[in-house]
Amino acid sequence: MRILLVEDEAELAGAIQAVLRAEQHVVDHVAEGLGAWSLLRSELATYNLLIVDWMLPGLSGPELCRRVRGAGLSLPVLMLTALADTSHRVQGLDAGADDYLSKPFAMEELLARIRALQRRQPNYRDPVLSAGPYLLDPAEGCLTIQEAKGSTRVTLSAKELQLMAYFMEHPREIIPGARLRSQLWSLDEDPISNVVAAQVRLLRRKIASYGLACPIATVPSKGYRFDPEPEEEQ
Repeated sequence: MRILLVEDEAELAGAIQAVLRAEQHVVDHVAEGLGAWSLLRSELATYNLLIVDWMLPGLSGPELCRRVRGAGLSLPVLMLTALADTSHRVQGLDAGADDYLSKPFAMEELLARIRALQRRQPNYRDPVLSAGPYLLDPAEGCLTIQEAKGSTRVTLSAKELQLMAYFMEHPREIIPGARLRSQLWSLDEDPISNVVAAQVRLLRRKIASYGLACPIATVPSKGYRFDPEPEEEQ
């Protein structure tokens, strides 16, 4: 998922980012509410989850939630706060939060609540993706290709997993490189201008090193296209 984390405690924010990125999520972090609101309104990225602290400089968590819902944004919101009494929980939920996590909390619980919010979404997909003969299991870190002669398991890096997952979620769709860059690289990264082309090239080489043809084609001047079964269209 692409996650926006709004937390002004630097140490806690760093710990949350590390845990989420270890789970293969792309995370952007801002320390105040107005900055988060600017990102949510921009076209830099489409976020799948908002994690927001209650007490923030400039614009509080509940105020940010109200703006998000008032703008018609439907992404799930998980609110973090040290204010654990019932009245604050009710206020946060009424402002538009979908769930509430009291500080201090265990990272295992944070991840469990995120998974629960994912499952509630109408477009929820099983973490294991399949498209034609391709099966991607992020937990195992591998891509399995089924062929008549048997199956081949290709071990992928974290970024290769993210890239392959995005392609498999959008089969046969032409995806511009700029869209891949905005969705799969966080804003605090400073990727080189040709980072998408370089990463796609590495993924192709990885698949080719197992003696397999790569299903990711370059569409000149437009982007990339993943076709799990190209022969069927011939």
